[in-house]
Amino acid sequence: MAGAEVGCPRRADFVTYRLDALLRTVLVLLGQVRRGQDDADALRFDPALRLVAADERGTTPLEKGRHLPSQPTLSRLLDILSDEGNRRVLREAVAKLAGRRLRAERRGRRQRRLTINVDSLPIEVHGAQPGSAWNGHYHQRIYHPIIACAAETGGLLDARLRPGNAHTAEGALGFILDLVERAEAALCQVAMVRIDAGFPEETLLCGLEARGTPYVARLRTNKVLERMAAPHLKRPPGWPPAEPRVWFEEMGYRAGSWTRERRVVLVVLERPGELLLDHFWLVTSIRADAMTAPDLLEHYRQRGTAEGLLGDLMDVLSPALSIVLLIQKSGECPNSPIRVANSASATHRCK
Repeated sequence: MAGAEVGCPRRADFVTYRLDALLRTVLVLLGQVRRGQDDADALRFDPALRLVAADERGTTPLEKGRHLPSQPTLSRLLDILSDEGNRRVLREAVAKLAGRRLRAERRGRRQRRLTINVDSLPIEVHGAQPGSAWNGHYHQRIYHPIIACAAETGGLLDARLRPGNAHTAEGALGFILDLVERAEAALCQVAMVRIDAGFPEETLLCGLEARGTPYVARLRTNKVLERMAAPHLKRPPGWPPAEPRVWFEEMGYRAGSWTRERRVVLVVLERPGELLLDHFWLVTSIRADAMTAPDLLEHYRQRGTAEGLLGDLMDVLSPALSIVLLIQKSGECPNSPIRVANSASATHRCK
């Protein structure tokens, strides 16, 4: 879908493989868990791969002299895809694919509401890849990309690679607002945002509220919230029922860095076999008359499905980003454009 829109600086009279054929080759190799570009050389005469990646139908791709593109050609492809304009095309293509799936499930109609799950992924690296850095929170050298998925389908909507020392919320406002604009233009009427406890900072919350974008997030506990919760952490008199219970308390709360008070919900839970009650806080811009506390908890709990899908995404990204490239084998210097493109391309390929 993106092949026709990707800009290509190559001279037409020197082109042997079209961009869409090169893209198919890379995707087929990734589907075969062949992440190294040298695999293209090792498998360049494989008949099945030649048939899948080629433009032509029939047995033409199997004729003498026909083969998959070489490793240097695929390296140039990644260099082309790493261009800022082409990364934008690939990002938009991801949203278009998600839109096709959503519309197919609704027989061509747009969603009334779409929930966007936003999260960060700590991807540990085992070397000194460009852009990786030590993260004091995770106690690892990592990349720290930010990812967005459609809650209704699990489809990836956007992703951006960030340095390992980036805070969870760093760059989140621009990332989310850009995605919400595109989602409401093509996928839904109203986009809602669901985020975890690392994101609720004043800049992000104010930006979402200024645009009128509904959000719900978990809050990290602190001494003030613990004091607010203390009077409500008591069981009612009598024997507890067989099924664990849940209590809710609606309150207003203004953190020290916030400019205004916001709606927060205390969720108190019984855990089977536990003497003490568990509890946590949610903050939201949604009014209580529009979404009750039980409905808000149910809405937030659906993040569990999204986190499982993000785990699958990490299984794809981690091997591609975490291993040091063999410089001695490839002859690349550590900061060469090709090596940087190779390190960054995993995120672009997921888009």
